[in-house]
Amino acid sequence: MLRLATRGGCATLLDAAALRGPDDALAILFLETDRPPIHVTRREFRASSLRCAAALHASGVGPRDLVIIAHTQGLESIYAFWGALLLGAIPSMFPTLTEKLDPGHYMRSMAELTRLSEARAVLTTDAFAPALAALAACPVYGSSGWLGRAVGDAPPVPDSPPAPDDIAFLQHSSGTTGLQKGVALSHRAVLNQLASYADALALREDDVIASWLPLYHDMGLIAAFIQPLVQGIPLVLMSPFDWVAHPALLLRAIHDARASLCWLPNFAYNHMARRIRQRDSEGLDLSCMRAFINCSEPVRESSHALFCERFAANGVTRAQLGVSYAMAENTFAVTQTPPGQPARVEHIDLERLQRDGVALPVPADAPHAAAQISCGPVIAGSALKAVGADGAALPERRVGELFVRSDCMLTGYYRRPDLQPFDTDGWYDTGDQGYIADGEVFVIGRTKDLIITAGKNVYPQDIEAAACEIDGVHAGRAVAFGVPDEREGTEVIVLVAEVDTDDPAARAEISTALRAHCVRVTEVALRYVSLVERGWLIKTSSGKTARAANRARWLADRDAGQG
Repeated sequence: MLRLATRGGCATLLDAAALRGPDDALAILFLETDRPPIHVTRREFRASSLRCAAALHASGVGPRDLVIIAHTQGLESIYAFWGALLLGAIPSMFPTLTEKLDPGHYMRSMAELTRLSEARAVLTTDAFAPALAALAACPVYGSSGWLGRAVGDAPPVPDSPPAPDDIAFLQHSSGTTGLQKGVALSHRAVLNQLASYADALALREDDVIASWLPLYHDMGLIAAFIQPLVQGIPLVLMSPFDWVAHPALLLRAIHDARASLCWLPNFAYNHMARRIRQRDSEGLDLSCMRAFINCSEPVRESSHALFCERFAANGVTRAQLGVSYAMAENTFAVTQTPPGQPARVEHIDLERLQRDGVALPVPADAPHAAAQISCGPVIAGSALKAVGADGAALPERRVGELFVRSDCMLTGYYRRPDLQPFDTDGWYDTGDQGYIADGEVFVIGRTKDLIITAGKNVYPQDIEAAACEIDGVHAGRAVAFGVPDEREGTEVIVLVAEVDTDDPAARAEISTALRAHCVRVTEVALRYVSLVERGWLIKTSSGKTARAANRARWLADRDAGQG
């Protein structure tokens, strides 16, 4: 079993196995639809990263400078990240502009980010560079503007190597426009996380990680990028845009490479189960997988059941379906279900949960029963507690705000002394609601998204999950939120869902089905149901539903007479 950290074999990320021998060992297998796979050995990975470091140095980047990589996900952005680390600079992955993001808002946000963070350079595509360069407070380089500047294959050696407590790189909180708070992570924090997470996963030398996840998100960056390259485990990587269009690409990669670990957000289970054609999965053997790990958004038992049923013929079993609770501020994982065991599912009394904040177990067929899926126990080096409104720790099965403390926490928010992430005892307020039962963590929603209607605490994720079970609603493309109603004297619930059809009769049927199903599943009534065209919903840069932004848009449309 692998175990590596400052308390083990590494002092900094520059000790990563991918930057060392054996030179002919595979570091990355990069896949693209309809193109030959690209095999990158450790020798090639090291050489390409050093060339990028030399090019960055020739472009004026030095130790401790912040380098923002706003690039389409490919080998160039990967080498740029590690090249910056080799140079002693601080890299940060950032989403490039996509159809999900408003171009004007994105550009203004990027310009403000470069100014506030005092970024030294932005690396992006040739197509995107001119527009951003007109606004950014630092040089902006397209691929052809910096890669050719390298003099030789290696940069000058920094005056002193980074220390374990120096900032290694930034992750960022996600927002509707991208980066908002730079999460500064030290080499020590990252390596502590990798050591503890390796233990939780029982990580092995023969593991292979397959991923399509974006590298600007903590799940993609840490679990499915830095972890394999530091630990010396082969990484099979593809573009998230390629995967969304061709979801069978991931299953084919698992089959061909005999991959054993893969991290996925909850919507991906539905996306693959519903979008991969039978003929595209025939003959694929997924029995090599030790764990598909559900992370980054509320986990749904129905999604696991759907995925397992759809791909049972390919060797998928419940024992392969794991769960992790993670956040950028903790580098990544706080919890992990044991590999080889199905994630624990329990049924709780929804009425008691909404009224009293108590997770009372009941039989699955009991009235008001709602399935909750465990995120597993806390990993080594981390601690978690549920806290009540008075700030006191709560007993098991009482729902409260989740606080985390660990040896892999952020140093702070980069150049934001106004933001203090910890309380006086070193605990970090996650903003999530959940409870602990028998030593396992159950996360049920975000505190700020909570809807309080007629005295009930309603979590919008439950409504959204129910909505996405209705035929005609795009999976993962529904949002629920509360709006005040003066006549009722409480919040009422709004559901906005994307559908394909413009036919009024078909939309009426979908709306009726949504209302009835949501009442059955969540026991709350929807006051407003708005069916909108594909692309209406606003998503964050990491693909999560931006509830506040969608709420503001819906209210604006209603006030303008369009709702």
